[in-house]
Parts: sequence; structure tokens; C-alpha cells
Amino acid sequence: MKNKIIGLGEILWDVFPERKILGGAPANFAYHISQFGFNGYTVSAIGNDSLGKEILDNLEKKQLNYLIEKTDFPTGTVKVSVDNWGVPQYEICEGVAWDNISFTSRMANLAKEAQAVCFGSLAQRNRLSRATINAFLDAMPKDSIKIFDINLRQNITLGKS
Repeated sequence: MKNKIIGLGEILWDVFPERKILGGAPANFAYHISQFGFNGYTVSAIGNDSLGKEILDNLEKKQLNYLIEKTDFPTGTVKVSVDNWGVPQYEICEGVAWDNISFTSRMANLAKEAQAVCFGSLAQRNRLSRATINAFLDAMPKDSIKIFDINLRQNITLGKS
């Protein structure tokens, strides 16, 4: 089926002191698109660990299409704390699975059927995921829509590795 709308990049757990919530802007985008009846897909990577398994279980429960590769890196997490004024602070862990998304033939085939993609700057902090995002964009049809989500966070340096 063509006309797939993709969220490409980070999928992770936002870890609060009392709970964790599935997150990552591209994954959230794909989920919300699917709630409007579109053919949404999330594309990312998880670790071969219990947090990664929980992500897949959660996506299955939400009936969200996905193309998620397993890596030797841990599943992504963001440690969230809230100060006395209710302002959240985020510690985005590095060296995680979504920092290491590899471009695969399955991903190339999905890109060819994509009507639109949402991708962000955060998932491009690592060379491998940045190359994968660029290869995906190059493989998409010329008339497809490309939405760039700029992630503004403290202490994030793009292109470190």
C-alpha cells in the first residue's frame, strides 16, 4: 500500500521518577497521524533489551505500523526531572539504539512508498543515523513531503560522531 506517512528517528522512553512514557517526536508524529486514519509508520532502532521489547509491545497494542531494527546499543531513554516551579529538565542519554539506525533494504522499500516523512535534528547527532535519514530522504518519491522538526535542547551537539 502506498501513501505511507513516516516518523523517522528517535523512539525512546521518557523516564520520570514515578513512571515512564513512550516518546520521541517522530514516533509521536507517526502515532498521531495514524489516529487521523492515515497509514502512519514509525522507523527507528531499539536495543535487544527489555525496554526495547516493551516498546514493540506498546506499538503492537497501539496498532501502529513500524519498521524498527534491533541493535547492540541500549534502547533510548530520557531522564526527566521537574524542578520546584514545574519546569522539566531532560537528560537525553547518548550512545543508544536510535543514535545507530542503519539504512536497510526494507527501509529503502518503505521510503519509495512514502508520501511524507517527519524527521528531526536530534536523531542526526550521530553520523550513522544522520546518513540513514539522508539515504531515506533520497529514496523517497520526488513529490513527497519532508517535514523537518528542529529539536532545541540544552547540551546537545549535532554531528559529534
